[in-house]
Amino acid sequence: MSNSETRALNAERMRSLLGYAVLAPSSHNTQPWRFQITDNSISLYADRTRALPVNDPDDRELTISCGCALMNLRVAAAHDGLGVTYNIAPDSNGEDLLAIISCNEAEISSLAEAELFSSIEGRRTYRKRFKSQEVPNAILGTLCEAATEEGAWLQVLESEETRQNIVALVSEGGSIQWSNPGWRRELAAWMHPRRRGDGLTVPGIVAPIAQAVVRTFDIGNGVGAKDKQLADESPILAVLGTHGDSVADWLSAGQALERILLNAHSNNLQASYLNQPIQVALLRPKLQKILGRAGHPQILLRLGFPTDKIDAAPRRSLDEVIEWQ
Repeated sequence: MSNSETRALNAERMRSLLGYAVLAPSSHNTQPWRFQITDNSISLYADRTRALPVNDPDDRELTISCGCALMNLRVAAAHDGLGVTYNIAPDSNGEDLLAIISCNEAEISSLAEAELFSSIEGRRTYRKRFKSQEVPNAILGTLCEAATEEGAWLQVLESEETRQNIVALVSEGGSIQWSNPGWRRELAAWMHPRRRGDGLTVPGIVAPIAQAVVRTFDIGNGVGAKDKQLADESPILAVLGTHGDSVADWLSAGQALERILLNAHSNNLQASYLNQPIQVALLRPKLQKILGRAGHPQILLRLGFPTDKIDAAPRRSLDEVIEWQ
């Protein structure tokens, strides 16, 4: 086989891996990532044209989303028998470059990561009510270990008082967000028909009406009541956090989040997010105080056993996110 044929084979293999990387979750399903493929490496870039400047002014959640995609890439590569090495936030004049990932058959692949592969396509952001079934402590221990393996921490909220205090922050944060016309306009802008391949999907025929309602009216009380009910009835509420709060920490949080979500799915769990106390800057220190620990909260998760199956969120085509070098 010629060098050019080998290179083409490697490139197509990389493209296949990225088909799984892009199944990662992202805020408002913005899918804020770009990938550049060379012979045996993939460069991960933040796509800041898909940023949410009101909801996520520091691109913290954008970076976490990219970290989730990086974790999926690692898992897919391990399943394909490839060892993975990566350089997080390398020194570069381009601030959009977040990581360089090298895949090599000569490196030892991670069996633990390979075992998570089947969960990539089955993971969902599950916004419905969960079953009342309790989550075994052994599973919770596995999820906490998953966070630790990526240099993060996961704190399960055990006491009812702590849960209620944090649920109150969720409600307060939602009220603050919905009272902000700029936040509502940004949310409405990402409400798309499924055929668009991204965003928060709504039926195409009602999309303009839904967008107009969200832009025009503060419906925070109704949404807040629903979020409170979801939180109250969720078997597990947990906070994912990091020791620092830098770009590298956000990337670690993303990898930890996706490792948690894949492990959760492998144990028949699904998850969704109640991130208002972290997204609203003045509430984040209050959340940290309630948790009573050092570090920086990054994600507030609700976890449980789903009552039914839901469709996967739409995805953009790979051609839109891949650049060949």
